[in-house]
Amino acid sequence: MKKSILVVDDDTGLCELLASYLGSEGYAVDAVHDGAHGAERAVTGGYAFIVLDVMLPGLNGFDVLRRIRQSSQVPVIMLTARGDDIDRIVGLEMGADDYLPKPFNPRELVARLRAIQRRSEATQLGVEQRGDLLEVGDLKLDIGTRSVTIDSTAVEVTSLEFSVLEVLVRHAGTVVSRDELTRQALGRDFTSFDRSVDVHMSSLRRKLGPSPGGDERIKSVRGVGYLYARSGQR
Repeated sequence: MKKSILVVDDDTGLCELLASYLGSEGYAVDAVHDGAHGAERAVTGGYAFIVLDVMLPGLNGFDVLRRIRQSSQVPVIMLTARGDDIDRIVGLEMGADDYLPKPFNPRELVARLRAIQRRSEATQLGVEQRGDLLEVGDLKLDIGTRSVTIDSTAVEVTSLEFSVLEVLVRHAGTVVSRDELTRQALGRDFTSFDRSVDVHMSSLRRKLGPSPGGDERIKSVRGVGYLYARSGQR
């Protein structure tokens, strides 16, 4: 059965190109060209993925993403202007799963879609086989439900934030490089201009807060990567 994708972009030429290319890769593609209709279709159409442009007539892409996240966790890839870091950061912080700067190669979009799909399938496998709980101090990650609690209080995180945090917690007390975090959590190779991991870390630090002792839970190691600190680790 083909995976269905909704493309929300006012560039009709790009939509036609993506429909043709993604169709040849085994996806079924629908396209709408304004934000209001895009938001409506995204939450009612039962799509496997949403490809969402930031610049849209009517509702912009951020408004559409906000409406989607009110009722759905469908994976969303944002299309942003090349070099516009602010759009990428805002989109990720609002719950987008990934982003692509325009112009882009459709093959890269397919690679991003498949990476998201692999993560989803791995999660489903984990629910069936493990349903395990990861604990470091007062932090608990339930792999089966992909939920996070601190001292029994739920912490709301996005799908990618959970994936990043899971990698850190599995290696708690040791440094995980940006390259490994990008590969394991995001499902792609790291590039020097990719700030996705850093954005997710900033968001996780804000949501998790300090440890009971007042220290940072997630520590950065300059030029290397990040670690989730065990109790008393500096």
